[in-house]
Amino acid sequence: MLKVLLVLILLLFWIGYKFYGKFLEDQYKIKEEEDVPSKTNFDGVDFVPTNRFILLGHHFSSIAGAGPIIGPIIAGIAYGWLPGILWIVVGTIFIGGLHDFSALIASLRHKGKSIGEIARNYMGERVYRIFLVFIWFALVYIITVFADLAATTFAKEPSVAQVNISYILTALILGFILYRLKINLPVATIFSLVLIGIGIFFSLEKSFIVFSREVWIWILLIYCFLASILPVWVLLQPRDYLSSFLLYSILVIGIVGIILGDYSIVYPSFVSFNPQIGPLFPFIFITIACGAVSGFHALVSSGTTSKQLDNIKNAKFVSYGAMILEGILAVISLSTVMILSKDLIKSSKIPTEIFSLGVSKFVSFVGLNPQIGLILGYLAISAFILTTLDTATRISRYVLQELINISGSSLVSRFLTTSASLVLPIILLHIKFYAPDGTPIPAWKKIWPIFGSTNQLLAALVLITIYVWAKNINPGKLLFILIPAIFMILTTLSALIYITFGKVSFDIITLIGLILISLAVYIVVEGIKVLKVNR
Repeated sequence: MLKVLLVLILLLFWIGYKFYGKFLEDQYKIKEEEDVPSKTNFDGVDFVPTNRFILLGHHFSSIAGAGPIIGPIIAGIAYGWLPGILWIVVGTIFIGGLHDFSALIASLRHKGKSIGEIARNYMGERVYRIFLVFIWFALVYIITVFADLAATTFAKEPSVAQVNISYILTALILGFILYRLKINLPVATIFSLVLIGIGIFFSLEKSFIVFSREVWIWILLIYCFLASILPVWVLLQPRDYLSSFLLYSILVIGIVGIILGDYSIVYPSFVSFNPQIGPLFPFIFITIACGAVSGFHALVSSGTTSKQLDNIKNAKFVSYGAMILEGILAVISLSTVMILSKDLIKSSKIPTEIFSLGVSKFVSFVGLNPQIGLILGYLAISAFILTTLDTATRISRYVLQELINISGSSLVSRFLTTSASLVLPIILLHIKFYAPDGTPIPAWKKIWPIFGSTNQLLAALVLITIYVWAKNINPGKLLFILIPAIFMILTTLSALIYITFGKVSFDIITLIGLILISLAVYIVVEGIKVLKVNR
């Protein structure tokens, strides 16, 4: 049953990429000879023309994160696997792919500017400023959630931390030999993968880097700082490229393991309309964010990817293609719930454990030791988290630089804006959160619901901005943008209101929630005004 379901989903994704992706290219009138910012604005720091396969690796690694793993697992446990599967497939093809591709095209046609800058061009200076503040808050949540998850994983599994350090060191070497020694990509890739293999071997032999969660938080934030201020080719791009191989490995292991394995679906298809995390509508749409549609993807598309794309004809391959890959990853993640019993799931404390248990089952049908699968699962999650962390920090720098209108090329500018972007995550990561019964809960678990709401609401605002922009150049109805935009606004704004006003106490999360609701409503109203004026 599981293998049949997976094959059907893969077929639907392929049809979506080939035909709906082509439909979007036609709507935006993509022409190969069109100029791209990576060439017209080349600076060797942020604007760098990049091979499409390297850029796909960077883009996919950046958008994937832990979202398409954790979200589907949380939703699958709470609601059952069927609602999640339906949302992942429909959302990926018709909303997520549209969202990511459109944001990239819009940025390419505005000299690599962010989605916030595009909002200014069509909705005014005030909307632009508010949009940037909204984006910045969304990035703060992303940095906070993923830093906490990574620190927790590294503290529990030191070998995983060691492998990630070897990834970072190898990435520095790869960037140097690619861009300074001009070694060709296949040779440089093979050499780098061998180095990573050596790093994995020695890391699994003995744990020699052991720190607490608190220490790892500071180490991770320092890493994010450095990844943000260094030129993109030095660390960010090659590390994400290398991490993409781990992502692809997980996809292959998951697909092959499910198809070769004779797995029965054990977990119920439906559990409850109103579990503890919130009612099915609208919470299924904010619990599964990455893996269906995610506002963060637009920040990557218009923040780093648009500055590196070497030809506009590769936009679908990089953006829509990466969204399809993330949808597949989300399905594999949800499959780890489907094949495990309720008792086994209940005994696992966090989604990362459930995912790793599932991967350990999949690898047994690929001929590997299940223990290797367990480590591989942890390693994959941590790699996904780090790529999102460093990219989110870099984009938060871009956003602040746009907000205060300063150049991004000077080291002082990069230093100050990156530092400012890390202040609030430091505060949130050192606040103690407690459940109503007084038991302590991790920061990621406390912040995840409002992070999901913020992220999805950002996607809705991006779609509104895309619609306003597209309407200015195409007087047609553009229902393929408008319908998803309205749907996302209604579902995610209602979820954010539910979370904010349903709390029994007032805290910093409530305060930020109120701010975000106000900003979002203002942007929606201004967007409607602009559309009325232009009718």
